Amino acid sequence: MPASLMLAGLAAALAACTTVPTPQARRDAADALAQARGWQAQAIPAGAFTLLAYLPANAAADPADTLTVYVEGDGLAWITRSQPSDDPTPRDPLALRLALAQPGGKAAYLGRPCQYLRQQNPACGSRYWTTARFAPEVVEASDRALDQLKQATASRRLILVGHSGGGAVAALLAARRTDVDRLITIAGNLDHRVWTTRLRLSPLTASLNPADEIAALRQLPQWHFAGGRDSAIPAELVRNFAAAFPPGAPVHVAVEPDYDHHCCWAESWPRLYRMAVER
Repeated sequence: MPASLMLAGLAAALAACTTVPTPQARRDAADALAQARGWQAQAIPAGAFTLLAYLPANAAADPADTLTVYVEGDGLAWITRSQPSDDPTPRDPLALRLALAQPGGKAAYLGRPCQYLRQQNPACGSRYWTTARFAPEVVEASDRALDQLKQATASRRLILVGHSGGGAVAALLAARRTDVDRLITIAGNLDHRVWTTRLRLSPLTASLNPADEIAALRQLPQWHFAGGRDSAIPAELVRNFAAAFPPGAPVHVAVEPDYDHHCCWAESWPRLYRMAVER
């Protein structure tokens, strides 16, 4: 075979390996994960956005008073370091996998604005998964969605769990609500000003910052998990957020030395969840 054809074939193979699944394929994958456990999708109108949630079909029949809501991370926010994605629907919805792995109690999953339903959200533009990913209107929409999830599941109280950027949203929600009993984050982006400076990223100029809510969160029980091999959200940033609370605040950090930003949280979630809710 001529060398030029060999190189062309290799290039095509590499391109195929790095092809990003379409938004519909990413949605289909999430649907399949949920349906395999008897969960169903629900589109939630929430102000400027419509958010996608997944929850068990019989969630309202569960007599438990507390609902644990898992907030998705930033999803496919960027194609390259300088090119935003056209659609932030996650390739790997880790927060959904965590929700499905919860060892007991009521759970639901909440996607972020513009994920899964990009074409149904006229307000969506790339700012909502880049500089404005934690904007006031994003938090407001998620806040409204929580109210509807509580109603749909006949729940009165909440535990909020967030992965990566979902950890930021969960913290911002917990700071404004009075019905949250516990905040849990996994590789949470809890101080985006320090994060963008440390990693030399564009600042999130239109976003709220969880680090500004220390006073509102100081009495709330919290567990923040970090991966020792996580280069996206280094464990040091999570520790620094916790260290900003006054002595005696119920804030705990647990670092899993061999974990990175995605591995191996879902596989270990039953153990970690029990750690966070039983202490």
